[in-house]
Amino acid sequence: KREHQFLLWCDPTAAFHTYSVLRNPHRIVFTDDGTPIREFKNSESIGVPFPKNQPMRIYSSLWNADDWATRGGLVKTDWTHAPFTASYRNFKADACLWSNGKSSCASSKSRSRAWFSQELDSSSQNKLKWVQKNYMIYNYCTDTKRFPQGLPVECRTA
Repeated sequence: KREHQFLLWCDPTAAFHTYSVLRNPHRIVFTDDGTPIREFKNSESIGVPFPKNQPMRIYSSLWNADDWATRGGLVKTDWTHAPFTASYRNFKADACLWSNGKSSCASSKSRSRAWFSQELDSSSQNKLKWVQKNYMIYNYCTDTKRFPQGLPVECRTA
């Protein structure tokens, strides 16, 4: 329930885009063609749950989310373009494998797992700020209507 919504600078239906997810014990970063659009930092130290020890699954789905994913129903799905399809191309996974509750990366510090401790460099941090300033249309951290008793703790410390 930690949503951010964006109107991207490009039309994702006009051409193929590479969407990537970096997930390590410190952060989850979502990118569009290499540009970071969302970073969710591990804030377990202040009581915010973080999925660092759970397996990850990748799936696609298309559904009618007019009531919440489209600016609270302000933007309606244009069904004249149906049927909608989604697909994966050039899918690559560099990951830790889970077996019997243990990760294959638990003791790995090799260069082949550089992503395991990867952070956003200053250029990527600037791009992320640019995207959030210019293309973010919803941020749960500013939604006082949704959180009338106070914003979530991670929003107050950011």
